[in-house]
Amino acid sequence: MSPQGAGTSAEQSDAQADGKSKFEKRKKKIEGRMALVDHVLVVLSGKGGVGKSTVAVNLAGELARQGKKVGLLDADMHGPSTPHMLDLEGTPVAADGEVMQPVGHPSGLEVMSIGFLLRQKDDAVVWRGPMKMNLLGQFLADVEWGELDYLVVDLPPGTGDEPLSICQLIPELTGGIIVTTPQEVALSDVRKCVNFCRDIELPVLGVVENMSGYVCPHCGERSDIFGAGGGKDMADQMDVPFLGQMPMDPRLVEACDAGHMFVEEYPESEASAALNGAVDTITRSAKSDNQSTKRRVMMRIAIPVANGELASHFGHCEEFRFFDVSGDEGSIEDTDAQSPPPHRPGVLPEWLKENETDVVIAGGMGRRAQQLFSEAGIDVVVGATESEPRSLVQSYLEDSLETGENLCSH
Repeated sequence: MSPQGAGTSAEQSDAQADGKSKFEKRKKKIEGRMALVDHVLVVLSGKGGVGKSTVAVNLAGELARQGKKVGLLDADMHGPSTPHMLDLEGTPVAADGEVMQPVGHPSGLEVMSIGFLLRQKDDAVVWRGPMKMNLLGQFLADVEWGELDYLVVDLPPGTGDEPLSICQLIPELTGGIIVTTPQEVALSDVRKCVNFCRDIELPVLGVVENMSGYVCPHCGERSDIFGAGGGKDMADQMDVPFLGQMPMDPRLVEACDAGHMFVEEYPESEASAALNGAVDTITRSAKSDNQSTKRRVMMRIAIPVANGELASHFGHCEEFRFFDVSGDEGSIEDTDAQSPPPHRPGVLPEWLKENETDVVIAGGMGRRAQQLFSEAGIDVVVGATESEPRSLVQSYLEDSLETGENLCSH
């Protein structure tokens, strides 16, 4: 007898299969969202307190100032500072069902942060890893980012589970920008950050040295409070690009505290010039990597059909209708119809895999068949109640597909 509350092995297997199906569905949604984004930039730091969020916000602002369509995702669950830096605190997030709209900023930025969802701005987020990863997955899958030239993601500091999971969730990352300060205690952690990027095959677009000296606004004397040049030396040693030095500027602190975009308020400043140079280097690098054309993700959905409508059982259908869906607003690009091979156990998952199928929508399907499809990497939706194939696909893409009882119990 199994322990109370443990559940049977069959129940546990069903729960695991359900979890895997939800994960694969979310993964497809993320791929569809990111297909509309030309470049995804992640801003990292080996440790906290180096001004990573300040760089991320103003880097995104400088891209927007140059006429780019830019999204900014604050992925730091415990220190969501973006709403304050952009004077957006207390702004409600518009939602329609599961779909959330990013919060617009006068600069043109489209912004999302957990800070918008807290009841009070000083509320602590006391969550374990799975809850944080679930919300970050929602930010990528359910936020309607639309078409963007750049999505800038402000990652949590360090090289732990959260930055790793976020980088794995987003397909085809353009690269990472690493922020450091000049002193050795920060540079040591940045070296680990560079190695982290290499371990996950994330291109390092460059290193920004923040708080690189202080120039007195009254007498003009420069003081290297935290040292200077350490970031460039480290970048040279690690063989990664150096994007520039941002000096300490009291106006930068004032702008962040007041919720103003520093690069807009003080475009002539040395710090803004450094950010401008970093942006130029990043955009040139993106173009040289041949990633300036819009990525498109194709998804193929298969519907078993009999007499022109959804067949009650996928294994006894006249033909399969295939729908090719583009990542561009989830539009149906093409359709095809093929007669399946003679029905016998295990043949259809293999055949549909050969036809590059990603999703099968069926009225009924046995558990063993569902398992075989899962092993083939094909997502399965059972219990579909609509009958017209194209409407089924449209409902699936809109997350409004209604399902009932699985019509097959074996």
